[in-house]
Amino acid sequence: MARHLVLAVVAVLVTVTAAGVAVAVATAEGGTVAVGDGARAVTVRAPDGTEIARIPLDGETFAVGYRNSIYRTLAEERYRVLADGRFELVELAAEQVAVLEEYYAVPDPPRPAPPGDRMAYVVPPDPARPAVFTQLNIAATDLGERTLHVPGAEPVPIWQLVVTDDPTVILDIEEN
Repeated sequence: MARHLVLAVVAVLVTVTAAGVAVAVATAEGGTVAVGDGARAVTVRAPDGTEIARIPLDGETFAVGYRNSIYRTLAEERYRVLADGRFELVELAAEQVAVLEEYYAVPDPPRPAPPGDRMAYVVPPDPARPAVFTQLNIAATDLGERTLHVPGAEPVPIWQLVVTDDPTVILDIEEN
């Protein structure tokens, strides 16, 4: 309920001073505000195609963070955007090793994340199961707290922007 009230306010516009680019987030009324000045953007859309957020890429990476429903701890799926607009899962990260070893069942042992990382542990995904997407459907629920992380932009709390009963959102890479 409070989520809907917060969303009913206006779009949040943040200036990323280091890059000198504008960041923007969707409004409850379905409008969006752009972020950055990259040629491609990560878009978040409702199943009906309504744009919820558009975050320009100034590089080739982004991550989707979430709260794992089994372990109740934060984790991230990190992607690299390919030249053809698809995106590939290149790294998994988590606060707890168990999420990586048990939930994702990766073959390699997790290692400590580099200094300054949002998570404590990282590991490459299972190479036997490559994950390359043209779009990705995710459930942006209050429980999962799905958050989009794009370098140079403020985190976008997708789960707070979904104002319908259907929590499904579609991530895609589009030309800006």
